[in-house]
Formats: sequence, structure tokens, C-alpha cells
Amino acid sequence: MNWLLIPLAYLIGSVSFAVVVSKCMRLPDPHSYGSGNPGATNVLRTGNKRAAVFTLLGDALKGWLAVIIARTVLGDVGLSGGEGAWILCGVVIAVFLGHLFPLFHGFKGGKGVATACGILFGIHWILGIATLSTWLIVAFFLRYSSLAALAAAVFAPIYYVFLFGFQPMAIALWIVCVLLIWRHRSNIRHLMNGTESRIGAKKASPPATESHTP
Repeated sequence: MNWLLIPLAYLIGSVSFAVVVSKCMRLPDPHSYGSGNPGATNVLRTGNKRAAVFTLLGDALKGWLAVIIARTVLGDVGLSGGEGAWILCGVVIAVFLGHLFPLFHGFKGGKGVATACGILFGIHWILGIATLSTWLIVAFFLRYSSLAALAAAVFAPIYYVFLFGFQPMAIALWIVCVLLIWRHRSNIRHLMNGTESRIGAKKASPPATESHTP
């Protein structure tokens, strides 16, 4: 029955908070403007900072929640071998895939940065802080959110191996890393061409919110 944690994690990951928050706050569909990516950065382009924060926290929380549920059911097996450790690896990959390809939103998901962050904090808070610090350092000095995400994605499994050794979870984190890099392929092209937008740069306004009759 423990293997059912994996499809449960996928369903948790399939809740796209960019879409949910936008509907609740009567904002445009995040697929319809900007990058078309249902994530906190794109939601911020509406000018509604609260909506962006709620999206960020929600996407991070679901990654953390899926891992914590699995660890509660399985016991603290994330840093050891055995069947439980591999199930936990499956949970990590499943919740991330749920965010990238959400069942509830036509399989049109985000890039996974916030969800990956939540996953890392669910595995171990030191791992989460180390990876988040990498994102903050790169973002602060280079002003590229996408580059910061790519750097954090690469360093996360390295930090894990350094902290806990080469355990099954390291393989799962490398898979998450590869998936996150793949989702950022357009950003990589923009970075190479020098056309990637920097943090704080002005964006084109999203379409006006549709009017709602009572």
C-alpha cells in the first residue's frame, strides 16, 4: 500500500496554484499572458504581489507536503536504502512531474522552481536552506531568476551527496534537476542570446481582467 504514496504525490503536485489563486482573485489565466508559464513570476506580471506570493507559497507547500506525508507513513528512510527509500524517491519525482504536467489543468504546468524548493525542505531543512541560498546569491549578483534556478537545480543533488552521501535520493534529485533544466530550455536560449530579462525589468502588461457580472 505504501506505493500508493507515489500517485498521491502526483495528484498533490497537479494542483497549479497559479491557476487556482488567479481564479480566486479574479485575475487573468496565467497561461494567457507573459511567458504563459503558470508560476509566481508570471503571476507577478499582473501587478498583484499578493497573488504572486500565494502562488509561490502554494507551489512550494505542495512539494513539502507530499514529502512529509510520505516520510510520516514510511518513517525516516530518506537517507538510507531499502524499499521505503525508493518509494520516497518516487514521491519526489511524482510530485514534481505533477507540477510540470498537472492532471487538473490540461497537463500545462509550470517550471517547478518553487515546488523543487518545497521538496528539498521536506527532505531536510539544511538541504533546503543551502539550495535556496544558492538561488539568492546568483539572483542578487547576476539579476537573472532563470539562471539562479538553474544553478540551484545543479547544486541541490551535489549538496545532498555532500551532506548525506550517495543514497537513492541523490538519483531522484538528479532527475528533478534534469527536468527543471529541460523546462528552462527557452530561458537558456535567451541567456545565450543575451535577451533574457533581468529581475526588476519592466514587463508588458497582461490582458485586462474579464469583467464579472453579479
